[in-house]
Amino acid sequence: MNVIETALPGVLIIEPAIFGDDRGFFKETFQAQRYRELGISQDFVQDNYSRSSYGVLRGLHFQQQYPQGKLVSCTHGSVFDVIVDIDPGSATFTQHVSIEISGENHRQVYIPPGYAHGFCVLSDTADFMYKCTDYYRPDDEAGILWNDPQIDIAWPIIHPTLSPKDTVNMTLDAYQASL
Repeated sequence: MNVIETALPGVLIIEPAIFGDDRGFFKETFQAQRYRELGISQDFVQDNYSRSSYGVLRGLHFQQQYPQGKLVSCTHGSVFDVIVDIDPGSATFTQHVSIEISGENHRQVYIPPGYAHGFCVLSDTADFMYKCTDYYRPDDEAGILWNDPQIDIAWPIIHPTLSPKDTVNMTLDAYQASL
């Protein structure tokens, strides 16, 4: 397993070992002790799975009172994954990390609690997996506008398909003012 630290504290890109031959491949997607050694010590309590079509953008989501750590991967297709530091007290506040993860490159991204997260689909369809360290609470969910100029994410899709709630997410300034 190869682990790449990012510019955001605690955000890790994980490249699991792939064992393949002409029959296909095998990979270990999670093993508690091995991930604990990487500093991922929280228990995962919920797994989520989504399928989206080309151009769908989900995010930038987070939970306010019950922040979730996430271990994310794309098992089929390809996504442009984005993590944003939304902690005004952090030295990396407003900064983001983006990475392409896919069924081909097998990469995972660990996102500690307290970051906003989103992705957009680059392939015809994409299957996306999330292991979460806290339960999803719809009444606690919030979001930052995907195209907030303060964050300035270079999304690879100009006119994404958004859910109604993602079209009205707040700006980072509005979020900071609400704290």
